Amino acid sequence: MLRRIVGWVVLVPLCLVLIVFALANRQLVVVNFNPLVPSEALSTPGVGVPLFLVLFAVLLFGVVLGGVATWFAQSQHRRDERSFKRESERLSREVDMLRRTPGLPVVDDLAKP
Repeated sequence: MLRRIVGWVVLVPLCLVLIVFALANRQLVVVNFNPLVPSEALSTPGVGVPLFLVLFAVLLFGVVLGGVATWFAQSQHRRDERSFKRESERLSREVDMLRRTPGLPVVDDLAKP
């Protein structure tokens, strides 16, 4: 419940700020990825994109790129986790098999003296 309240307290103001930002930055800008274009060519009329869309796209690209980088950085942890899980399942099967073997003493609690 507390997590949901904190989510609303953070997300609602953040959404309001993004909406206000988008409304305040509606002017059209020319997006160009070629640094060798002369500046006169950029001032000629053409197809523009609203500034807030450019900034939101760059923000989204950064979030996706950060997620991919984190996913690759955690690959060793995920590999170790799978290995530990397989080892745990193997040991659990082995313990169950030993408990079912006749003639062996059954030890239910290792903490008893």
